[in-house]
Amino acid sequence: MLGLEVGFFGLIILIANIWAIVSTFQSNTTTGKKVFWIVFILVFPFVGFVLWLFAGPRSAS
Repeated sequence: MLGLEVGFFGLIILIANIWAIVSTFQSNTTTGKKVFWIVFILVFPFVGFVLWLFAGPRSAS
């Protein structure tokens, strides 16, 4: 049975993905790269977020 722990983990992943998508929108990279990263994060939520942390575009400071 899946319990509260799985729901909590899902919520954390959702919040992290929203943060990654907003940060990607705010980055100075090209539109094509932004679209690629956003689609990748949406299609592969956990793996996409982890790869975005290491290789994704950074938001403008």
